[in-house]
Amino acid sequence: MSTVLKHAIIYTGEEKIDDGYIRFSKSIEAIGPMSDYVAEPEDEVEFVSGKVIVPGFIDVHVHGGYSFDSMDGNADQINEMVNDMIHEGVTTLFPTTMTQSTEHLDHAMKGIAAAAEENPVIQGVHLEGPFISATFKGAQPEQYITDPNIELLDNWNKLSGNRVRLITYAPEDPGSRDFEAYCLSHNIVPSVGHSNATREQMLASKATHVTHLYNAQREFKHREPGVTGHAMLEDNMYCELICDGFHIVPDMIKLAYEQKGPERIDLVTDSMRAKGMPEGISELGGQKVIVKDKQARLETGNLAGSVLRYDDAFRNIQYFTGCGIEEAVQMSSVNQAEEFGLTTKGALIPGKDADFNVMDRTQTLERTYSYGRRFDD
Repeated sequence: MSTVLKHAIIYTGEEKIDDGYIRFSKSIEAIGPMSDYVAEPEDEVEFVSGKVIVPGFIDVHVHGGYSFDSMDGNADQINEMVNDMIHEGVTTLFPTTMTQSTEHLDHAMKGIAAAAEENPVIQGVHLEGPFISATFKGAQPEQYITDPNIELLDNWNKLSGNRVRLITYAPEDPGSRDFEAYCLSHNIVPSVGHSNATREQMLASKATHVTHLYNAQREFKHREPGVTGHAMLEDNMYCELICDGFHIVPDMIKLAYEQKGPERIDLVTDSMRAKGMPEGISELGGQKVIVKDKQARLETGNLAGSVLRYDDAFRNIQYFTGCGIEEAVQMSSVNQAEEFGLTTKGALIPGKDADFNVMDRTQTLERTYSYGRRFDD
């Protein structure tokens, strides 16, 4: 039996259908304008007149939320976290680690691998650190920072079930060229982040992604473009944006959007375990975090990830830049699927997974379908 939603405004990731339908089970079976709809005897039909349907969101940088953290290494808790995030419209995510001891990262990767065996929403792992710069450590514990190390990365990749798809590192560090070659030969996207690299050093790098643009990286200056300037200048660079209004002020989000265009921006949350929880005291990598006014900060005042919901980021990028839903879909689903080779994700096309969100006209999320299974917000 298939489900059919009729009379929706559908953004497929390739086109807008003003009055359309979508037929699906675990995957999408048919989609198009109502003028093309042909009823089938086994259809379970629902009218969703005026509702907006968009592809499920893909978050490639998410540490935790709802009291859980990827670094805890508990498969059941990671899956509970993932299921909570489906209620934000996230149907694909990369659990993200942070700079910690080798033993702690070993444990985390094993836990994520076990969770991913049970939960196909997990489509990869983002390893953030420990191969970063102490100068721009942000909320990463400095005592565990080390130079790029292929042996360590290979071990963590194997422990994850070869699921590492994205790694944040500092390409100015010794050994980065060989390290990048390993990444590229193992389907891992090298991402510059927590880095003090100059423009000259970036030109020698193979990085094609920048972790949380503007944040924790050598800044854009008139005599040294730094990491931020390099990301703005190079067409091949995908740029993560944390659109909570705190990590980046709206004017700078608009500047990045106008410079890069929607085709090279990935919306991310960079959320930590305090997301979805009452404000107060939380924790990140053994460090005390104070959550107040929708901001998560260390006692030093440094931002420590976010408490941003992905559906808020989807609305915020439109508010901050003036872009439309089609462009927001590009930045929340299409780009990530293309960049990371997620061939059954990112667009509403027959044969792809039935991962999509149903919103009202104000873009308030009402329900999410993950592999055709309904989750009400």
